[in-house]
Amino acid sequence: MIDPPTGPARGGLLPGLLAPLARPSTDHTPLLAHAAARWVRWLPYVLALAAISSLLPSATNVLATDYGLNVGLAAALSIAQTVPLLLAVNRPLPAWWMIGAADLLTSLLILTTGRDTSSSWPWPAPGVVGYLLLMLPLALRERRRTLLSVWLATTATSLALSLLGIGADVGSDNSLLAVALTGAVLVLGGALRERAEAQRLLAEQEHISEAERERRTLLEERARIARELHDVVAHHMSVIAVQAASAPYRIADVPPEAAEEFGAIAGTARDSLSEMRRLLGVLRSEESGTEKAPQPGIAHLAQLVETVGRAGVPAELAVLPELVDALPQAVDLSVYRIVQEALANVVRHAPGAEAWVSLAVDGPALLVTVVNGAPPARAASLEAAAEGTGHGLVGMRERVRLLDGKLDTGPLPDGGYKVAAVLPIDTPREPTA
Repeated sequence: MIDPPTGPARGGLLPGLLAPLARPSTDHTPLLAHAAARWVRWLPYVLALAAISSLLPSATNVLATDYGLNVGLAAALSIAQTVPLLLAVNRPLPAWWMIGAADLLTSLLILTTGRDTSSSWPWPAPGVVGYLLLMLPLALRERRRTLLSVWLATTATSLALSLLGIGADVGSDNSLLAVALTGAVLVLGGALRERAEAQRLLAEQEHISEAERERRTLLEERARIARELHDVVAHHMSVIAVQAASAPYRIADVPPEAAEEFGAIAGTARDSLSEMRRLLGVLRSEESGTEKAPQPGIAHLAQLVETVGRAGVPAELAVLPELVDALPQAVDLSVYRIVQEALANVVRHAPGAEAWVSLAVDGPALLVTVVNGAPPARAASLEAAAEGTGHGLVGMRERVRLLDGKLDTGPLPDGGYKVAAVLPIDTPREPTA
């Protein structure tokens, strides 16, 4: 993770620099363990084994031949310098302690027991290669402060050994080269790690934003449904108020007690209607003035189909005539909105495709089906030609769930798309004014 800025370490500068070396990362997940492909997850182990197989014999040969160490001792030191590369796949800092200690011990033994050599000092070439290979997993896993401490420890050890070699018959000094290469690999690996972390955080933020957009869309569609249902309920409350107020005049010989009861009903209905109109003013936004028009229903589907036809989507409508003005108003409105959104999606996502709209009665349920074929090749988008609610499947699901119905949507084998809703209609139809 990317380290937050911290203040000076307690206990002095040196303890503050050494402390991170004793606190390895708590994440022991192997490198690339989250990759989708199995071979990628095994890749770090394969590369580590390949490095060990290559460096182990070459390091043994160099230490024995060029630096004059005993063959057995050279082999043991080479094993200590290379085998911990396997551990570096998931625990790079402990591997650094092992390889670093082996490298230091090798240099000290070369200085004290090895023969005079013209080979590089203080680090043999295979040891430098293995150390640089270790730096990459270390940089990909450990914190920035830990990487700084590793580099400083490497620098201090290299310079100290370089000073010890003054006056000895050794080859060219490669301490500065080792320090520079170590720093370069640590910087590169740390940059890759922080870039990957930033991308992960960005992906998480995008996921959160997408969830927030979906939640906002859901709330907006619920508010829209609430406004439309409010209109329906307000309409029926108006009918109740008118019928109750006019009952004593329409019905002959109404007893005074009944006339008084009708008046009370009419007054309560008018009071409720006034409260509902106040609520409606809260539900409606300033931009929703066009929604105050009468709500559409099945009777308006022919006009809707004609509209999308002009937008370049030929559509056919099959509706039983007896369904018009025969459904509860909430069902009538929801059918129109579902078909409207489905056809708008065809215009947006499959311009030029043919569409079929059918309404059929199956016992106590109404079957609403909107199916479109595959769009023609290279069809231009006609999204602006037809407008839906703007909330797509979210709005459809909310409306269907409100009516305790079912919704089935999905692609078809021929490249088209299907929207099918089952809406209960066994409730009696409310009287209209």
